[in-house]
Amino acid sequence: MTPRVLGLDHVVLRVTDLDRALRFYCEVLGCPIERRLDELGLVQLRAGAALIDLVPVDSPLGRAGGESPARGAPNLDHFALRIEPFDPAGLAAHLAKHGVEPGDVATRYGAEGSGPSMYVHDPDGNTVELKGPPEEGVR
Repeated sequence: MTPRVLGLDHVVLRVTDLDRALRFYCEVLGCPIERRLDELGLVQLRAGAALIDLVPVDSPLGRAGGESPARGAPNLDHFALRIEPFDPAGLAAHLAKHGVEPGDVATRYGAEGSGPSMYVHDPDGNTVELKGPPEEGVR
């Protein structure tokens, strides 16, 4: 079962200065804040049909990503692709057939709301989130 990519769901950027990043994405580009989870260190901005997630490097989520981008670590945490169908068993079999280790399926928030997703890694080690449809009534 080869999934069909519907589009980019979200990108997650690790930032060294959240206020500066918010000024750029909100004031310069016009992306409104959709959701904040300050206890984790996550601000989600609406960018059309997709989201841009900002994660300060000194927040709980940011520290989990390693060194600050200013010191040589990447600033892109991962990007998410909205796919159909989202059949966990079929998707895992398809990935394994291609030598890709399937990740655990969990409910995560994305551009369309909360729904199932799975993290995988591309050949260069970049994290790609495969995002399924939103669950009804869960936002």
